[in-house]
Amino acid sequence: MKITFIRLNMFEHISSDAMKPILFGIIKSLTPADYEIDFIDERVERLPERLDADIIAFSVETYTAKRAYILARKYKTDSNIIVMGGFHMAVMAQEALRYADTVIVGDAEDTWGSFLADCAEGAPKRQYISSEKFELPVMDAAPSGFEQVYKHKYYNLGVYQISRGCKFHCDFCSIKTMYQCVRKKSVDAVVAELKLVKEKLIFFVDDNLFYDRDSALELFRKIAPLKKKWACQISMDAARDDEILSAMKKAGCFLVLMGFESLNPGSLERMNKTANRAAVDYDAVIRNVYRHKMLIYGTFVLGYDSDEKDVFDKTFAFALQNKLAVTNFNPLIPMPGTPVYARMEQENRLIYKKWWLSDNYRYGETAFFPARMTPEELRDGCLRIRTEFYSVKCIVKRLFSNPIHFLPWNLAVFLLVNFISRREIHSKQGQLLGGILHEADVD
Repeated sequence: MKITFIRLNMFEHISSDAMKPILFGIIKSLTPADYEIDFIDERVERLPERLDADIIAFSVETYTAKRAYILARKYKTDSNIIVMGGFHMAVMAQEALRYADTVIVGDAEDTWGSFLADCAEGAPKRQYISSEKFELPVMDAAPSGFEQVYKHKYYNLGVYQISRGCKFHCDFCSIKTMYQCVRKKSVDAVVAELKLVKEKLIFFVDDNLFYDRDSALELFRKIAPLKKKWACQISMDAARDDEILSAMKKAGCFLVLMGFESLNPGSLERMNKTANRAAVDYDAVIRNVYRHKMLIYGTFVLGYDSDEKDVFDKTFAFALQNKLAVTNFNPLIPMPGTPVYARMEQENRLIYKKWWLSDNYRYGETAFFPARMTPEELRDGCLRIRTEFYSVKCIVKRLFSNPIHFLPWNLAVFLLVNFISRREIHSKQGQLLGGILHEADVD
């Protein structure tokens, strides 16, 4: 049997910010050798008009759901099987079953093999649901590397995942829709895998690498001899921990992604950002990270009910004053399955019943009615400060504002990420997600 596995893009657009899809390597490790399998990343290559495959598999996020449904209709034949998995399936499996023959809910380790076996018998089920209870050795046995599955270099950036899930319960985050608990690979499995990869530059995409402080310190100690340079997401509690930061730096960390999310105490309260509220003084946390010579990528979510119209200028000023190397100024997007989506739906504040399927919603727009500004003001405010932050003038000003930006590796990464972000803002804003699905399909 032949399988074509597709990593979808949000729209028909070749992206310059695509990172290596971890799932390709995992699926490769879980697929028997007698299957022919082709991996396509739509973000960096064009899809063919026709696909000659027995199974066509889509990894679906909410932003790519409409694209998946359009392509499922395009590629479906009487003889093939369309299967969909990914985060969106965790909350919208029934929606997807209108377009797919089968959906996989949750992780692939304990579902993909069963699905393939049933396909071989000619009787795939409509749904396969991960138990979320498979043991640690199963994750260890599914490495994400597998260089032979990747056709593109992805800036020679290695992308790896040590754990799945997050210990926090943020109001806007969709992680908990798929992962109710946190599971991790063993430290030794991670070290063994990293020894085999060619890339010197690594991004750990874990939502929270610091669920277990002792295992995090063990990881940093054991990967230090590999001489990799790496970045990761970091929570406020870890950013205040000098022992953690020192161990990270010695192990090769040069950049941390921090979710500041808001400067507004009321918004942090509504977001349930417990670690951020405990941090109290963002400036002190930032100075602590800088003492360890690491760049900061700061993310913000704007448009919560406590946010006034001045939130944009205040957030932009904060990012400049604190010399952040990279930022994302994001309008709040109610993701299905999250508390904020349920609240907006109950209060009749959703502009679109399902914004991800709407033929009117455009990337970067507002999907709900904010409390203290119009939807247009939220959209335009985020776009304005994004555009200004990544203007050439501001990039140069920020580059020279912090001597850490000129350390080895830091300068190249600073320039690359800033100019890629600048390009993607202008190419993505206002794009129609996926294509035309037709409003009649949105129930």
